[in-house]
Amino acid sequence: MTASGLWTLVVDDEEAIRESLAPWLAKDGFRVATAGSGPEALGCMAQRHFDIYLVDVKMPGMNGIELLTRIKEEQPEAIIIIITAHGTIQTAVDAMKRGASDYICKPFDPEELSLIMDRVAATKALRDENTALREQLLERLDSGFEGVVAQSKAMQKVFATVEDVASTMAPVLISGETGVGKELVARAIHMTSDRAYGPFIALNCGAQSEALLESELFGHEKGAFTGAVQARRGRLEMAGDGTLFLDEVGDISPKMQVSLLRVLEEKQFHRLGGSRVVDTDFRLVCASHRDLPRLIKENRFREDFYYRINVICIDIPPLRDRLEDVPPLADYFLERYARETGKRIVGLTQRALGVLMSYQWPGNVRELRNVMERAVVLARGQMIGADELTAINTGPNECQLGTLTLQEMEISHIRAALEAFSGNISRAAQQLGIDRGTLTRKMKRYQIQRP
Repeated sequence: MTASGLWTLVVDDEEAIRESLAPWLAKDGFRVATAGSGPEALGCMAQRHFDIYLVDVKMPGMNGIELLTRIKEEQPEAIIIIITAHGTIQTAVDAMKRGASDYICKPFDPEELSLIMDRVAATKALRDENTALREQLLERLDSGFEGVVAQSKAMQKVFATVEDVASTMAPVLISGETGVGKELVARAIHMTSDRAYGPFIALNCGAQSEALLESELFGHEKGAFTGAVQARRGRLEMAGDGTLFLDEVGDISPKMQVSLLRVLEEKQFHRLGGSRVVDTDFRLVCASHRDLPRLIKENRFREDFYYRINVICIDIPPLRDRLEDVPPLADYFLERYARETGKRIVGLTQRALGVLMSYQWPGNVRELRNVMERAVVLARGQMIGADELTAINTGPNECQLGTLTLQEMEISHIRAALEAFSGNISRAAQQLGIDRGTLTRKMKRYQIQRP
């Protein structure tokens, strides 16, 4: 029950009210204490933390409004429900302007009281969950967010900016090379903002034709164009009270930039083929690996649109400029893929780490992730050695990815292990560092027969 564990203080100078409310609330799962006056209530507060207060407006000495003020001074997040008579409802309304969450009139309707208490308890649960989530995310920002490790000073600066802009509505432009983690930073902004419970809607603008991009963004009505057999909401509408993330915004045509600029200014638009005005209130975060100022000089990107989306700029440095992030990132991916594959891998050898640190990572964090995933698949022991890092070539002239896909490499190693042990699945699984059941499932998935 939502009410479970929530301490409630009933403050009323009428003993009959206290004695009737206490058991009713206790039956609904609340822990209840009572006080007969404002000063007595303050004394109770000094002894225990209360989540919810039911406070009578009219009490001798300190009245309910005065007590409400004192409670809010000491406990701003407290939920306060005002108890009032029908003739003093305006007083209760005034109390709500001062921070009360709700009010209930005497004589009480038990069902109405239960509904009010359930509602405020649910509100508190949601608020607590939001606070806990935000604290967890901020903790993760201190050491990285979803694989973006903040050991380097450069990334610490990125995360500090994320925290600064999260609570605002200012549009953000994230710049950086492909693979540095621009979408992860965009998600961090969303998840640490007041819009965390709204949707995060992402769209890669570089992967769409102009006509398809327009339909994806604005949506369309039935019959708007050939093939539009039913109405469809666009990303602008879906983002609602959440965050809209436009990746590779540098690939949007000038015509589409004008349309988006109008939406950003007016916060409303029409679906394609529609006449109904659709209101929207999304927070915009964009990203691009392109040099947008250069595109402006070449008349391939509108200057007014650039300044509208670039209120706050976050530049993510490439991995080669923050090599101190490679070891913790490698450990992160190693642990992740070892857990997914069921392998017992404890770390990297010094030689393997040296290979990773000497590489320039043209594909950035995305490439490191792929390298570690392949290494885990190839691993035959509890340590990842340099021999497992076949996905990179650290020769003096160039660095390049291996040509085999992860699936091809996995199939090759399974077949090799089975052939080496004459089809003995148990011994082949032991050699591969996985259990027999996992190997059997992989053989079935890849249609590998015993030799």
